[in-house]
Amino acid sequence: MAGMNGKLFGTDGVRGKANQGPMTPQAVLNLAIAVAAVLPRKPAPGAVRPKVVIGKDTRLSGYMIESALESGFIAAGVDVMLVGPMPTPAVAQLTRSLRCDLGIVISASHNPYEDNGIKLFGADGYKISDELENAIEKKISELTERDLAAPISLGRATRLEDASGRYIEFAKSSLPRGVRLDGLRIALDCANGAAYKVAPRVLWELGAELITIGDQPDGLNINAGCGATDTRALRQVVLDYRMHIGVALDGDGDRLILVDDKGELVDGDQILALLATQMQRAGTLVRDGIVATVMSNLGLERYLKNLGLGLVRAKVGDRCVVETMRSGGYNLGGEQSGHIVMSDFATTGDGLISALQVLSILSAAQKPAHEVLRLFEPVPQQLQNVHYNGGGDPLANDNVQRTIERAVLSLNGRGRILVRPSGTEPLIRVMAEGDNADEVSAAVTQICDAIKAAA
Repeated sequence: MAGMNGKLFGTDGVRGKANQGPMTPQAVLNLAIAVAAVLPRKPAPGAVRPKVVIGKDTRLSGYMIESALESGFIAAGVDVMLVGPMPTPAVAQLTRSLRCDLGIVISASHNPYEDNGIKLFGADGYKISDELENAIEKKISELTERDLAAPISLGRATRLEDASGRYIEFAKSSLPRGVRLDGLRIALDCANGAAYKVAPRVLWELGAELITIGDQPDGLNINAGCGATDTRALRQVVLDYRMHIGVALDGDGDRLILVDDKGELVDGDQILALLATQMQRAGTLVRDGIVATVMSNLGLERYLKNLGLGLVRAKVGDRCVVETMRSGGYNLGGEQSGHIVMSDFATTGDGLISALQVLSILSAAQKPAHEVLRLFEPVPQQLQNVHYNGGGDPLANDNVQRTIERAVLSLNGRGRILVRPSGTEPLIRVMAEGDNADEVSAAVTQICDAIKAAA
């Protein structure tokens, strides 16, 4: 689905319903040809063809989209390397290690199976720039037969049989030599998604005692009652089998949520606090700070301040976090929703590698997870979405602006208010947080009422 501005690319690539809009075979084939036409080429002389690596999650529509991409790239004279179901960060890593010109992930992340999407990574393993996205969109409307390769120049397709093994060893290498997870009882939820094979193997090979759920994908059950967006089943496993910790990945494996030994959720803010503390002690945290988003809890910011660390807030989205990290020289960042970016290891959020760092800390601490993983008390935070008809901008209304100003004053410096439009849907997101839960709730209610009246 195009974003609210009508662009093909949204905040995380191209996304839509399978077999509709930009996710039809013809549209995807055209996208591949357009990408090939504007793809930055290596400055190598001779007849070396560009090379693209394509991975996917477990959605039924992945086969269709994979085939369309493969056909489009081959028709445009680009070699294709298929790796099958593979986490998003694995494709980013393979793009670099295989010296490909482009990496593509077919996934709609944490969305249900009906949706699918296409994420593009450059040769450096980072998501492609806005400028390249704009060039691709422009090219799609200008495609001609001149963009197709001559018969002798058609691309070739191969399948990389050892892709899983490469990523498994890469993930394990993110831990210091000799670090093991022996004796640690872990419940793992793979969301019936892209990490359903590699994640259990990594934890098992490192010595963990493992119970795995969400590892039986059928094309329709990705993220369905499982994974980082629905941890009820994982929490029950942790409690029933007295596991030390639960790890929940999402459909494409680029984020995680944890469950402690008491069955309580541990979100991305707490994970960031733990990793920042550990990295500061080890002397590996650069710039004396981390990057989070405007949605991260005020409690995290206060906790870091007490450690002498700063918190830089980026816009929502792991891509925005990565861009802020790169421009500011930070090596740790993430989102409350569970995207954790550790640039010493990966170019994007990596749920498995982030989990390994946390699990190694837990193993060394020899303490219950609920003591190790909760380093600060979050302040009360409330988020509410207000739908509108999309015909105008409710935030431009004078009464809405005055209501927001009054709500900010009501918190008297003891909290934050964030009001922002969605980039993909006709809705306004209203968030407030502060030390007093009643004040927070009243602020959200007043702003939402004003938006509804103006919509």
